[in-house]
Amino acid sequence: MTVIGEFIKKAIDVYGFVTSEPDPVKAQNEVLKKLIDTAKLTAFGKKYNFSKLLTSTNLVEAFQQEVPVHNYDKMYDEWWHYLLEGHQNVTWPGGQKYFALSSGTTSTSKYIPVTDDMVDAIRKSGIQQVMSLKNFDLPADFFEKQIMMLGSSVNLIQQDDHQEGEISGISAANIPAWFRTYYKPGIDIASLTDWDEKVRRIAEEAPNWDIGSLSGIPSWIEMMLKEVIAHNRLSTIHDIWPNLQVYTSGGVAFEPYRKSLETLLARPLTYIDTYLTSEGYLATQKRPDTSSMALIVDNGIFFEFVPFIDENMDEDGRVRPEAGVLSLEAAEENVNYVLLISTVSGTWRYMIGDTVMITDKQRAEIKITGRTKHFLNVVGEQLSVYQMNQAMQVMQQQFDIEIKEFVVSAIRKNGEYINKWVIGSNKTVDNQAFALALDRELCETNKNYNVARSKSLKGVEAEVMPVANVYRWSEEFKKLGGQAKIPRVMKEEDFLEFEQYVTGLL
Repeated sequence: MTVIGEFIKKAIDVYGFVTSEPDPVKAQNEVLKKLIDTAKLTAFGKKYNFSKLLTSTNLVEAFQQEVPVHNYDKMYDEWWHYLLEGHQNVTWPGGQKYFALSSGTTSTSKYIPVTDDMVDAIRKSGIQQVMSLKNFDLPADFFEKQIMMLGSSVNLIQQDDHQEGEISGISAANIPAWFRTYYKPGIDIASLTDWDEKVRRIAEEAPNWDIGSLSGIPSWIEMMLKEVIAHNRLSTIHDIWPNLQVYTSGGVAFEPYRKSLETLLARPLTYIDTYLTSEGYLATQKRPDTSSMALIVDNGIFFEFVPFIDENMDEDGRVRPEAGVLSLEAAEENVNYVLLISTVSGTWRYMIGDTVMITDKQRAEIKITGRTKHFLNVVGEQLSVYQMNQAMQVMQQQFDIEIKEFVVSAIRKNGEYINKWVIGSNKTVDNQAFALALDRELCETNKNYNVARSKSLKGVEAEVMPVANVYRWSEEFKKLGGQAKIPRVMKEEDFLEFEQYVTGLL
């Protein structure tokens, strides 16, 4: 073990010894107070009486009564469009250098303001994640190895007074100078916008690097590793990166990808989940004995929770104005919630579209359970992406396959509704047998689905096909790499077009 690695490991251990995790409720109250105080003289702060709110005896309650819940369209139409036009002091003091282009599962790009305060907050949250590595019992020499961060291009789009790009590209463009020695694939390769060229360059340069950890969305990490292995004629990625020990996942649930990823490894890695969105760095896994992530409660983000039930949501998956909203203090464990955030980028009571479940309230730990618009409930199925992921893990074991992507929709057939699934896998199986097994699993684990199957949901069909077909669709109609994700649930019209494309490749 070298001196530098020992020094870094000891510094992390000492930091963890002299610091303690904040009290989540107290930290959140302090964050909200600071957010409101900082933004009180902005246009948004004046409209919603932030100065008066600061005199309230119960700030959280007063804030919730005064400020309405926002989704992206409401924030953009009423406030953020002014920022793109060059105005300042709109929802946060000053202007901003960056706009994050949302790269989620919708087809229309969203422009999310990224302030200097948010860039700093993301950096501080990254440091929290690094410091939590003390809990994972990693050897000292790990801290000398390089980090492969596979994100979107750092070659940002220059506009009149700001730059635009995906949040991973903005974050990578702002990494500290001292970190660039460790950062791979390096700025030159990371600047490439063409996915195939980027992966080809990584494969060519891979023998020159000593990678200790990976970071990125699972599907794109897997595609990159396959290219490195094929180009360099390897058996596993450990043949070229023997010191690879950690994979930091983000963007989607990792567990459905574990089986296929581990076929590319000589040995399993330490897996750490993170929750970085276009709106901020929200949570990170801080201990090895759980797959849950701890909300970052003391760094510029205030969290609220809306019970994810029918009466709280409208037909477009938005929180109704009259919905009850809870603070972290009032929220309960093991309940599905729509997440709202207020941040140092000037998002206020903002619905980012994710649903979460608090798994440990004392530690403020959560799991992402799905998306508000990716919740299948056309005829009462009430299927969350979390439940779909769990079912897919069972199907992987039962049929001895690797399921890398899936898409589902409620479609009409002969005048009745059925659920139709497209499954992207490494090999094909009997479609009818798969559909029967999947249907049976969902009936056993979801009582609402079971009731729907006896009434309005008249059938289940599945088409198991090569995952390359799904990625071809993504490449043509969305994009590959970066933070692009395959939608799990589609509306009927969109699904039928998607199905026609991917089955046409068979």
